[in-house]
Amino acid sequence: MQEILGKITEKYPPAEAEIITRAFELAHKAHQGQERHSGENYITHPIKVAQILADLNLDYETVAAGLLHDVLEETQTKFENLEKEFGPSVAFLVQAVTKLHRVSYSGEKQYVENFSKMILGTAKDIRVVLIKLADRIHNLETLETFKGDKEKIALETLEVYAPLASRLGMGEIKALLEDLAFPYVYPEEYLKTVEVTQNQIKENKIYLEKIKPRVEQILKENNILATTVSARTKHLYSLWKKLQKYDFNLERIYDLVALRVLVPDVSACYETLGILHKYW
Repeated sequence: MQEILGKITEKYPPAEAEIITRAFELAHKAHQGQERHSGENYITHPIKVAQILADLNLDYETVAAGLLHDVLEETQTKFENLEKEFGPSVAFLVQAVTKLHRVSYSGEKQYVENFSKMILGTAKDIRVVLIKLADRIHNLETLETFKGDKEKIALETLEVYAPLASRLGMGEIKALLEDLAFPYVYPEEYLKTVEVTQNQIKENKIYLEKIKPRVEQILKENNILATTVSARTKHLYSLWKKLQKYDFNLERIYDLVALRVLVPDVSACYETLGILHKYW
């Protein structure tokens, strides 16, 4: 955990890193003796939530609140103590996330939109929603060991939290939430999708990794300063939805994997497109 904390704090100036470290120390002490359903020490959850938030390059207050997000609900820590130790902003974020935990989802589709609005309304500060999304991601990553209703949590994710991430313009987070929830809501469909696609995706990924250095070389020769050149696999949940339209005919899916080239501006984008079309 100290290693993860180190990777988090190195992203921030010393004064901000010190606050994040103090938040970790308080959370670690407050959750002492508590365990997750997996049997791991409880602190593994808030540190993972904080890591997700730091990877999203969010401000230090959000990361500190991520570390502390369960202390009001799961420990004897008082709001006044948080406010005194970390200031009103961090204390407010933790309190607001605690209130969100208590917002109940009925599971009825006609209320999905209202529930989403209620989350946004309750949050008031968008950072509260971001902490909640990070919390949901790690809970889904460890859902296998959860003793309660796994399907309900996964279904709530597909119907509420993934669309909410999409509404906030967080496409990768939306796709990640969907992929994590997919096997619990539609287990048979998930296994079928994996079975149908895994070999082809594996072959395509090998091909992409082979041509990636070639693409980088071509761009360099043409004085294109690409920010990044990266390969990505189509997310399983969106792939399943697409396969349904084509009777699970994989040959009709053309974006199982893709090579993404990021460039600084629009003119470089069109120039890059023209250059690559000479070769592919």
